[in-house]
Amino acid sequence: MYAQNALLISPAVISRLRNERGPLWRELVERVISLPQDDPESLALTLTLIRVNGCLNCETDSYRAMRGCTACARQMLHRFKGPDEQLLDRYQETLVEVRAYLETHQIRPEVKEAAPARAA
Repeated sequence: MYAQNALLISPAVISRLRNERGPLWRELVERVISLPQDDPESLALTLTLIRVNGCLNCETDSYRAMRGCTACARQMLHRFKGPDEQLLDRYQETLVEVRAYLETHQIRPEVKEAAPARAA
């Protein structure tokens, strides 16, 4: 039986990873999960985890995929030999890339306008 997974870490998985590293990591995760999923910071953290975890090489019938994205990401964070600062540096580099891509392609997160008040 296969675990539920998407083969790429989704923003929903990120909230489950807040306690897998130290306080710097926890702060980053808590800040990012409070943002909309299309915010550049959320996109950057998701892409950072996809890259560090090697999600693009995951296959549906692999052991990693069968365990699910959350378990795989947790294992990766525990095995990551560098300090939290190194993960945060990778995140900052990816954030620069994401912002540049969004600006180059003139993609901006949707701004949801409040519905106009009805006259009584």
